[in-house]
Amino acid sequence: MPKKMSVLGGGLAAALVATLTLALAGCSMETTAPASARQDAAADAKGSFGRADCRKAKCIALTFDAGPGKDTPELLDILKEKKVSATFFLLGRNHVLKHPDTVRRIQDEGHEVANHTWTHKILTDEKPEEIRAELEKTQEAIEKITGKRPRLMRPPQGRTDDQVSGISKELGLSQVLWSATAKDYSTNDSALITKRILDQASRDGIILLHDIYKGTVPAVPGIIDALQKDGYTFVTVPELMAPAVPEPGTIYRP
Repeated sequence: MPKKMSVLGGGLAAALVATLTLALAGCSMETTAPASARQDAAADAKGSFGRADCRKAKCIALTFDAGPGKDTPELLDILKEKKVSATFFLLGRNHVLKHPDTVRRIQDEGHEVANHTWTHKILTDEKPEEIRAELEKTQEAIEKITGKRPRLMRPPQGRTDDQVSGISKELGLSQVLWSATAKDYSTNDSALITKRILDQASRDGIILLHDIYKGTVPAVPGIIDALQKDGYTFVTVPELMAPAVPEPGTIYRP
């Protein structure tokens, strides 16, 4: 029985294919939607709400992978001006260590600091000790800078399996996939990046972008303005599932 799951493409089609694959395989790699987590939250759940209660508001989460990079401070300026909170899945060796002041600023300005591994290895291709090292090194580096260990991680290319989930649980990490992506690694066309995200946006969705590519940061103001005009409120991933709290090892995907 296959154990791997991959979410490589963008939008609903990719999500449906992955879901169908899991169902046909009968695998244990089930995902939980943030909306389902909210609905199933216990009466005494202590998840923190952001600018809105997403049980009532039309919420969406903006997430950025593989930074911080040279353009991240500009992105933070935009988010601050627009009063938008985001979730940053940070790479360890060549990014967290290189830009500690930016990592600190991400947290200080109210964004969620999360883990995207140490060197972007495909975790499902690695042995348990290497998976653990990829995650733990990044945990330690971020904690050294911010004083807090991340509670979320995004596996590179969305590839995860039972082994990755088990190690994530041991390290106190939930896994977060996505519902909308601009594939901004393949284009510097900011207008196209904007269009792709707006076409895929949905209530309780999770947007995947990268703040390391040339066309992405210039696209962010237009994405925010258009979605806010359409009634969306931007929240971090934990705020999207509040009052539930992220459960270590669980895979979240809208």
